[in-house]
Amino acid sequence: MFTGLIQEVGLTQRAERNGQDLWLSFEAPKLAGKVKIGDSVAVNGCCLTAVEVKAPLLSFQAVPETTKRTMLGLLKKGDPVNLELPLTLSEPLGGHFVQGHVDGLGQILELEPEGQGCRMKIRLPEVLVPYVVEKGSIALDGISLTVADIKGDEVEIALVPHTMQNTNLKGKKKDDYLQVEVDMLAKYIEKLSAGYLSPRMNQ
Repeated sequence: MFTGLIQEVGLTQRAERNGQDLWLSFEAPKLAGKVKIGDSVAVNGCCLTAVEVKAPLLSFQAVPETTKRTMLGLLKKGDPVNLELPLTLSEPLGGHFVQGHVDGLGQILELEPEGQGCRMKIRLPEVLVPYVVEKGSIALDGISLTVADIKGDEVEIALVPHTMQNTNLKGKKKDDYLQVEVDMLAKYIEKLSAGYLSPRMNQ
């Protein structure tokens, strides 16, 4: 479990295919010393298991299911990635509950300055729209963000300067894609509500 508060922007050092699997290594001098083999790390919001740790490098093996649902297979050497270690019971929940399970990909439609920050508009896959509400939470490339507005499948986010300067959003531009995880509480509520309401709807 993660919170969506990015702890370090790592740099991709390796992104190579070996059969069907993808091997990834990231330079992460701040976090590498805190990670052991077998630990989970959120990479652009996708939970991966560390298979090798040689500070400052963290290495991971991504299986086909992961590469099919994410943008990790498109990473190149030098690309920045958002990194976060799992939440512990001794830490405050500063963002929202993020599982590290990517639900889909969102495309950046606009990224415009707004005051000292930035206004970003993205298009979500239609299947994810029901789980997003105004002033609710959404994770984009692992970043916990608040929805400023939603119209149809277009979601607007008001980005503060700190977020722009301390995540991979600093290098993003129009038409780029972000990995999306909607609020897991919305998904559980939908499933529980469907089971509760269905018999009554059929009466």
